[in-house]
Amino acid sequence: MTRIVIIGGGPGGYEAALVGAQLGAEVTVVDCDGLGGASVLTDCVPSKTLIATAEVMTTFDSSYEELGIIVADDTPHMEQAARVVGVDLGKVNRRVKRLALAQSHDITASVTRAGARVMRGRGRLDGLQAADGSRQVVVTAADGTEERLTADAVLIATGGHPREIPDALPDGERILNWTQVYDLDELPEELIVVGSGVTGAEFAGAYQALGSRVTLVSSRDRVLPGEDPDAAAVLEDVFRRRGMNVMARSRAQSAKRVGDRVEVTLADGRVISGTHCLMAVGAIPNTAGMGLEESGVQLKDSGHIRTDRVSRTSAPGVYAAGDVTGVFALASVAAMQGRIAMYHFLGDAVAPLNLKTVSANVFTDPEIATVGYSQADVDSGRIDARVVKLPLLRNPRAKMQGIRDGFVKIFCRPGTGIVVGGCVVAPRASELIHPISLAVDNNLTVEQIANAFTVYPSLSGSIAEVARQLHTRKSAGEA
Repeated sequence: MTRIVIIGGGPGGYEAALVGAQLGAEVTVVDCDGLGGASVLTDCVPSKTLIATAEVMTTFDSSYEELGIIVADDTPHMEQAARVVGVDLGKVNRRVKRLALAQSHDITASVTRAGARVMRGRGRLDGLQAADGSRQVVVTAADGTEERLTADAVLIATGGHPREIPDALPDGERILNWTQVYDLDELPEELIVVGSGVTGAEFAGAYQALGSRVTLVSSRDRVLPGEDPDAAAVLEDVFRRRGMNVMARSRAQSAKRVGDRVEVTLADGRVISGTHCLMAVGAIPNTAGMGLEESGVQLKDSGHIRTDRVSRTSAPGVYAAGDVTGVFALASVAAMQGRIAMYHFLGDAVAPLNLKTVSANVFTDPEIATVGYSQADVDSGRIDARVVKLPLLRNPRAKMQGIRDGFVKIFCRPGTGIVVGGCVVAPRASELIHPISLAVDNNLTVEQIANAFTVYPSLSGSIAEVARQLHTRKSAGEA
């Protein structure tokens, strides 16, 4: 029987384990924290659970007056509905941790039911490939004991951990990274968020909605520098309108505790003060001390593992998946990389990873969802595409729900009308992007989308309307 050892239990690892076991391999998953990895235990699942609470508060506070909802200004009678006035962060965080652990246990149960073995410990490669093509993996348990496993193939799916600035090291109390925020019992009164990428923007928006006064420190010209510029502009406008202090072109140099407060010093000498500081300045791959280079696995300068489109590394019989590869830091991509690795090694039919069909979402309010080619690709000339953007303000369902911010944007090829990308900024954009994802993945045309029925009224009606406008321009011969 083919022996497969998977080091790391994140999405890439546990999805690979399921596939490997289902295809008849003898699979062992080595993990030290719990299946699901950071995605389930400290990152994706916890943060989106926290954001779900913030979203309820934002939706109510931003639209109750326009929708004609009457709220009480004083303490209501027990049977009378009251306005949301605050949040019990300790209770929220206890729920966050409970759901994360439950999800991890569910994943472990699924993997073991499929027939895979789960080992607690830290795994590392030991030496080059043997003459018979096998690999050696050493597993170190918490008590220091070691066990040696022989594998025909090894998958590395060890993820990453928060990057730290030497002069702003987290203490877990006032200066925090994104894994430590769930230990807070009280809402930060004044929160400084350093870093305006996806993680920083999501937490900044969530804590502002929960009631914190938030300052977002961005070293770039705008928030979310890697996202669609129109989408980022909408979100930054919403942040500022809701009272967030967004500091652009402001690089944090250090953060230190001063009593019960935190002082963040910027590169230009300015000092800002708050009760708490969240450092969201990227992630470091977990590749150190794993014997990778000694076993022939080539690393990038960043420490990420080099892989091809079927998840192979430079070492025969060694694959890698997830954040440790630096390909695309999404749980869905990690899972796909893990599945592809197993299909490839076990000789099943497999399609190489195609990043231009990946849909992604930023869980801010409003959400920002994207798929395929982007505005940057069009602006730089990497692809010739026609673009139409339609504000949600024109959508009847959006008007009914009091939605003022957002849009639908679709990119299509000028000659054929084939959809090659899209961007949606809206509440639940993560759900609205799916029809555009289907179009991109299946080379559908704007005519096909335009001719499909949509519910009236619905936010998805804007997708069909954008497609109709693109089809009309194509038929009219516009360039």
